[in-house]
Amino acid sequence: MNTRYLKKLKQEIEMKGKGIYLFLYDILFSLASAAIVSFAFHFFANFNNFAPGGVGGLAAMSAHLAGINMGFFLLLYNLPIFAAVFVLVDKRTGVLLTVYIVFQALLLFALEELQVPYYKAEAGNLIFASIGAGVVSGYGYAMMLKRFGSSGGTYAISAIVRHFKPEKNLAWLAFAMDSSVVFLAFFVYDFNVDSLICTLVNLFIANLVADYALQGLKTGYKFEIVTTQPDELAREIMEKFAHGVTRLHAVGMYTNQEKSLLICIVRKREVGEFMKLLKSYPHTFSSITRVNEVIGKFSK
Repeated sequence: MNTRYLKKLKQEIEMKGKGIYLFLYDILFSLASAAIVSFAFHFFANFNNFAPGGVGGLAAMSAHLAGINMGFFLLLYNLPIFAAVFVLVDKRTGVLLTVYIVFQALLLFALEELQVPYYKAEAGNLIFASIGAGVVSGYGYAMMLKRFGSSGGTYAISAIVRHFKPEKNLAWLAFAMDSSVVFLAFFVYDFNVDSLICTLVNLFIANLVADYALQGLKTGYKFEIVTTQPDELAREIMEKFAHGVTRLHAVGMYTNQEKSLLICIVRKREVGEFMKLLKSYPHTFSSITRVNEVIGKFSK
């Protein structure tokens, strides 16, 4: 009885220790993401009269009008949303988002207070600042989205709405918020068309970079190969490319002939050589699909 109790207690302690470790890792991850995004805001956006998207864009425009640091408005607009996430959706996510936005705001205060240099766009070069802000902040957003499924106010609002209406498509919500930021930028930045365009460019590039980063680095191409020579072809694939091959039974419905379906995922740089190999097997048909993420060992 005592042995069983001690074993159970040991397991509970190990699980709690693992949980604490993962939580601390998530905290560090949030801090790193916040540092990247706050750097993008300070270095590229805040002093060049254009806004990022979503709630961050509203904070940037409010700071421009009020003449105070953007960090104040980031806290003002985001913390009530994150509190709602904490109460209604998930406490852990609410805490981590709060850590993320508080650290982001503190860094913005510190960067301005320490007078850290920033990129001041010359006449006609404002587009470079918007591209830089989009690339850097987009990567920071992707880190948060991949780890926690949210990167700020817009996504947090979507999470709250999804909690009550899980069947709804919420793409319209993000589009409406981002569109409103682009629309308001024209009026906030003295009816400047350049500011409106750069806000739009920054928004587009940030979303593009975030989408690309979310796809992961382990991208590849999946080949689905219908063949009458499965053993020979699979052996050659494994020897030349060191990737595993999955074999399924197939029947050609037009000829009613027994065949095999081979499935293999290869790297982008291997596609050309792989196609050359397939062409050396005359009675083979293949389709190719892009794979955004490969999980596990990418070899045989």
